[in-house]
Amino acid sequence: MLKALAYLLLPFSWLYGIIVYLRKLLYTTGIFSRNTFDFPIICVGNIAAGGTGKTPHIEWLIQQLSSTYAIGVISRGYKRKTMGYLLADEQSTAAQIGDEPFQIKRKFPETAVAVSENRVLGIPHLLGDAPETQVVLMDDGFQHLSVQAGYNIILTDYQRPFYNDSLIPAGLLRENAASVKRAQAVVVTKCPHNLTQEQQDAIVAKINPLPHQKVYFSCIAYLELQPITQAAMLQVSPKPESSILALSGIAKAGLFHQHLKSIYNQVTTLVFPDHVTYTTDRIQQLAAAVAATPNSMVITTEKDAVKLQALDVLTHIQHIPIWYIPIGVRFLGNQGEALLSDLKNYIETEINAINL
Repeated sequence: MLKALAYLLLPFSWLYGIIVYLRKLLYTTGIFSRNTFDFPIICVGNIAAGGTGKTPHIEWLIQQLSSTYAIGVISRGYKRKTMGYLLADEQSTAAQIGDEPFQIKRKFPETAVAVSENRVLGIPHLLGDAPETQVVLMDDGFQHLSVQAGYNIILTDYQRPFYNDSLIPAGLLRENAASVKRAQAVVVTKCPHNLTQEQQDAIVAKINPLPHQKVYFSCIAYLELQPITQAAMLQVSPKPESSILALSGIAKAGLFHQHLKSIYNQVTTLVFPDHVTYTTDRIQQLAAAVAATPNSMVITTEKDAVKLQALDVLTHIQHIPIWYIPIGVRFLGNQGEALLSDLKNYIETEINAINL
């Protein structure tokens, strides 16, 4: 059924592809200008719509680079309730700056985090507000062709790699698969922890990188459960025999569900759309789902947790035992060190050029 629908949508994908091609042509021919900055800018993006793991990879980069460099992050702030440029501070909310930038700022309060639909204007604003910044991480800016980042990292989901996908709406690709050639590095995300070298080599062959491009493999690292509500703080953490309600409002919840089902014997799911807003109706749906399963405990994603912890939401769910599971990124083998070495070489080259 889904394949038949994809075939029916192919003409619309071709039309979309023509529009994307013409847009790129306007930039490559110089009709639309591409802005460069004499400053290290690392773009973490993808060519597929959502769910490749940009936020945990940006957090990994902050963790790895912030001991050496002052890091700034610029993001669009998807689904925020505001417009224009905003610099995040301790009073910022997910509604103001978007749930992902809010999560980053909450985890890394010393990192300058800003949101702006227009990265050309947003980057100078960020550097003006945080002049100590030495490196800018641009979240989801690969299609923002008006900014030419110095180093592009493209993420692609192991379960749905770009080379097996089609353009929107028949598939999830925002632009043609050949666009990956603009990147310096490709990271295959959400890999099995036991992915063999032979399997990695087969994927690299399908990606067919250019001589200067590097391909890396990462997997999700699930961390220790953290309580959100008072009810959770007053209880012991869920045990394997506990009845679990898996609550999610993310693009792809499959791995989250699989992880919980590998630990707990009884798991039911409540799935909301990506970037969900926890309105009164959503909270009532959550309460009804909990009531339908006596003695159930709720486990949610880190992305959902930042919205559930907003005061106007938290007040109404304190009686429900809710935990969230933080996630991190782990690269296979020593690939993380190899990527960092490449990034530091790029950063130092840019900084040395500025100082000449």
